[in-house]
Amino acid sequence: MNRFPIQEKIVTPELFLELKKGWADKKVVFTNGCFDVLHLGHVQYLLQARELGDCLVVGLNTDPSVKRLKGENRPINPENARATLLAALQFVDYVILFDQDTPLQLISQIVPNILVKGSDYAVENIVGADIVMAHGGKVCTIDFVEGFSSSNIINQINN
Repeated sequence: MNRFPIQEKIVTPELFLELKKGWADKKVVFTNGCFDVLHLGHVQYLLQARELGDCLVVGLNTDPSVKRLKGENRPINPENARATLLAALQFVDYVILFDQDTPLQLISQIVPNILVKGSDYAVENIVGADIVMAHGGKVCTIDFVEGFSSSNIINQINN
């Protein structure tokens, strides 16, 4: 048995739904992002998200999705590396990759109890908020850690 089951935490939506079947009383928290250059701000954000429930699922944009959203020179780190880094965090329970520009389809599939985004989003503008709330769930925002941003780190390296 692997003491550190990192790769087992990277799952498909279908496998996650199978795993979730026995969790009637568990609160599933969902957030998403590119997480291209993992930094302290990401870690603090994900830790706070996990504290809102019993299981944290991170939706991770695939490489083609990141390229569409962030530009031709992104991502810096390939999706398998980004997924593994996220899965290695003890408070991240599962990572699910998605190829769309937004996680709407994934949120519709897994229907989390709690949907989390950064506080730069108004709740009414958070993709999937309507789905989560229609199923009795809630939507939360978390403040970012000042001074940490993947884009800023990449710009510093390039300059």
